[in-house]
Parts: sequence; structure tokens; C-alpha cells
Amino acid sequence: MRHGCRRWLSEEAPARRLAVVRILVGGYAVVFVIIRSFHWLDTARLPIRRFQPVGVLAWLDEPLSAGLVLVLTALALGAAAAFMLGWRFHIVAPAFAVLLLVLTTHGNSWGQVLHTENLLVLHVIILAFSPADAAYAVGRTPPQDDTPSHDYGWALRVMTLVVVVAYVIAGLAKLRNGGMDWLAGDILRNQVAHDNLLKIQLGDVHSPIGAWLVQFAWIFPPLAVASVLVELSAPVVLLSGRWRTTWVAAAWAFHVGVLATMAILFPYQLAGVAFASMLPVENLADRALAWRNRPGTRPVAADSS
Repeated sequence: MRHGCRRWLSEEAPARRLAVVRILVGGYAVVFVIIRSFHWLDTARLPIRRFQPVGVLAWLDEPLSAGLVLVLTALALGAAAAFMLGWRFHIVAPAFAVLLLVLTTHGNSWGQVLHTENLLVLHVIILAFSPADAAYAVGRTPPQDDTPSHDYGWALRVMTLVVVVAYVIAGLAKLRNGGMDWLAGDILRNQVAHDNLLKIQLGDVHSPIGAWLVQFAWIFPPLAVASVLVELSAPVVLLSGRWRTTWVAAAWAFHVGVLATMAILFPYQLAGVAFASMLPVENLADRALAWRNRPGTRPVAADSS
């Protein structure tokens, strides 16, 4: 039974797959830190009275200084690049995980908690304690035998489980708070209308598509049912083959719909990185290497005659 549980928790995967997931998550994290740094620095300069510490920073009596946030952000950016490259991974990766957790938590301690960051932070933490640098890592020789192994599969499985739990909780929350009224579409329609109206009044980016659609009541029941179905069916990704691929495509389309109707962006999901642990992403590296090694893609040495 223990062996069966271990096999379910950590399906076999090649080192290349885990490494490519590291590169994708790390590359996304580099861009994320750069873009998010402006928000982190701006919030650090807000009046102290607005500071409401949450999560791992709930024990703080006052916010971190703007200077310290700047230093931590610079360290996080360098660590994110090293994480992506796999350089001194077993030292740098845990440090980056801590830095990212602290900075995102501090940024969320000013009255607005951004749930769109959760999956990225959790995935970085999981990868930080895995052998994700076994392949495609700076300063390391890749393994000669890339046979799929549980050693490389467990982290991918745990990353997938985190995604599954997040979506199932979201689906259950809809049913708990709205019940059958959610499936009837009225709550979703009102939510789309309220979200866009509020953004229009505040001068924020809104969705003209969503504002236009609210006049058609008939379209919201199937959209509401589809949203819950996608979220509650997330466990199918623990299977293999078409079930997994179909759900990933449906979840991605779900986020496209959220963006189109409410101008709410889930960049980690829309970029596809959130689902990388579920897919044979090592094929991306294989294609990139094959393209690089094609005749004519290498620079030709100059003729000395």
C-alpha cells in the first residue's frame, strides 16, 4: 500500500521535464519580480497606519522600510535569474523561495490580498527543494541516463496537486456562497456587471465585452456551470493522456473568459506556466536544441583567404 501511495504521489518523469519546468517558472519569476517591484516599493512608502500584516509576516508590528524592500527586491531578482539557470540551485533556490514569499506577503499586507500570486510562490517553494537542476543547469553536467524516475516526478506531482486543490477550493466556494443561484447564472451576471461598473466609476481598466454581455441573461447560466465544472473537475489531471490535456485547455480557456468579461488577469495561468508540471514540456527543449543544431543555424566562420 505504501508503494502504491508513493507511486501515485510521485509519478515517474525524466530529469529534463523537471528542469524545463524550473526554467519556465524561473523565467516567469524574473519578469514577475521586475514588474511587481514597482508595487512593492510603492506600498512600502504608504502611511504605516495602512499596514495590516498577513501570512508569515503577521507578527510584524510595522512594515519593512522602503530601503530594505529595495534591497530584498534586488536580491530576489538576482536569485530568480540564478533559479532559472539552475546555478548553485540547492543554495540559491531556497533563498529565492524565502525572498519571494516575504516580498509578496509584504506587498499583500496593505489591505488588498492578491490571490493571483499564490500558485507561483508555492511552485517556487516546491521546486526549491527538488533536484530541478539535474539537467539544463549552469555548472552541472546533465545525467547520462535520463530514464524517467520518481526522484524527478514527485515535485511535478506535488505542483500539480497544489493546482488541483486551488481550483477545487474555488469551485466549492462558488457553490457554498451561491448554491444553485450560482448555477442559474444570476450571481455571475451580477458579478460581471458590478465589477465592470465599479471599474468604470474608478477610471480603471474594464471589459467592454462583459459590460455588453450583461444584457443577455441567457448566456450566463452555461458560463456559470462551465466555470464550476472546470474547477471541480481539476482532479482529472491526476490521470494521464487526453484527460489531462483537455482539462488544461479548458482551464486556460476559462481564464481567457475571465479576462474578456471582467478584465481580471491571471498571468501565471494564461502564460501556461501554472500548468507546466502536468505536460511533457521537455519536448520544448528537444525542439529548441534540434533547431539550434540544424544546418545553417550556426554562424559560419569567416574565410581567411
